[in-house]
Amino acid sequence: MERAAVFDVDGTLVDTNHLHVVTWWEAFRQAGHDVPMHAVHRAVGLGSADLIAHLLGDDRDRDRDDELSAAHKALYGQYFDRLPALPGAGDLLRRLHADGWTVVLATSASGAELGALRRAIDADDVIADTASAEDVREGKPAPEPVEHALELAGVPASRAVFVGDTVWDMRAGSKAGVRCVGVLSGGIPRADLEEAGAETVYADPADLMARLADSPLA
Repeated sequence: MERAAVFDVDGTLVDTNHLHVVTWWEAFRQAGHDVPMHAVHRAVGLGSADLIAHLLGDDRDRDRDDELSAAHKALYGQYFDRLPALPGAGDLLRRLHADGWTVVLATSASGAELGALRRAIDADDVIADTASAEDVREGKPAPEPVEHALELAGVPASRAVFVGDTVWDMRAGSKAGVRCVGVLSGGIPRADLEEAGAETVYADPADLMARLADSPLA
């Protein structure tokens, strides 16, 4: 029977979380908002609309949400040609594919950004499909991105493992009923990931591959 390894991308396979922090911080600054970087960091992993709502609250001028999102996209886009994959990212996906796992990405990225991330990972030959922001109505921590990834893979939740780096990932995976694996490469503490639903936590993709035999992806 098929089994699926579902992966978040930013902070899990590609070392981009702090780029998002800086570019969101600058987008907010340009719009006149003083949002601390540590608060932005904790919100990374949410889709743009949810991130803005989480950081600015419901009493913000919602008419400026699109402007903020566009500013972040333009600032972050300057890095598209040099996004760094995390150690072992591509090798881990290829190993899982060779072991019989269907590899699917579940990410809030889409369009040119998703293309840049996939180029950084450099493992398109083993990525079966991608559930992107354009495919779902609600992003993480709602379960829909993970559930859509399972539909693409054609497997039930009981036959899947979700790997991510944020509490939003762990909550989404837990709500979708899959086993959740956390990585520390996004900068979120181990205790936070475990509290949000991570069954086990690794340093980064290379650490997960080195200990694959004892992991939920064995």
